Amino acid sequence: MLQELLAAVREGSLSVDQALERLQVLPYENLGFARIDHHRHLRRGFPEVIFCPGKTVEQVTAIFGRLAKTGGTVLATRAEPEVFEAVRAMHPEAEYYREARAVVIHGEEKPEPAGCIAIVSAGTADQPVAEEAALTAELVGGRVERLYDVGVAGIHRLFDNWDILKNARVIVVVAGMEGALASVVGGLATCPVIAVPTSVGYGAHFNGLAPLLTMLNSCATGVAVVNIDNGYGAGYIAALINRVGEGAADK
Repeated sequence: MLQELLAAVREGSLSVDQALERLQVLPYENLGFARIDHHRHLRRGFPEVIFCPGKTVEQVTAIFGRLAKTGGTVLATRAEPEVFEAVRAMHPEAEYYREARAVVIHGEEKPEPAGCIAIVSAGTADQPVAEEAALTAELVGGRVERLYDVGVAGIHRLFDNWDILKNARVIVVVAGMEGALASVVGGLATCPVIAVPTSVGYGAHFNGLAPLLTMLNSCATGVAVVNIDNGYGAGYIAALINRVGEGAADK
């Protein structure tokens, strides 16, 4: 970041005062109720993400505004419509992805979609988590293929679309109920599979605990599991795996 600022000052595209203002938020910015990690993009390749539950609308908009000043992508997950309306009032360019429950400002430099990440959901009720994973992976630069409502109750729906899965570098499988779909895909796929249990199901499902345990106990090799409803985490990991595959393909 420092080298980029110096280069911008030399080129005349940034004044010294503007460069000093940006340096004030490095490596993090203390808002009192939050310490914003502005260096995360340098370390990880993607900026800090705002998890909205537990924060007030005012806190979310304040954090969102400070992150937006950097000119990069800003992502707020699990955002209710009123959060989006508050953000949009300050940042008209903000977009709301209703199914993914996410608010996004796209960065000045959008990555070109690369590779292939397949996002698979067992049922329609699992799609919000699947869309959170898909959106995250796309923002990090992955090309995403969606394959929804192909659960084990009608497994032929999965097999009819197997061409999508066999070309993927990594597959994210999102499933509630008993969570069996991840094992089925893991037993057939040649690439890594990231399983996401959801809190969709009846009483003995225990709000996602049943599919979580099913996925953790999968006898299919190559299946890794993230936490219940953690579409963001799965999408991010998938994007990292996809990026490694892109590097290998370039060699």
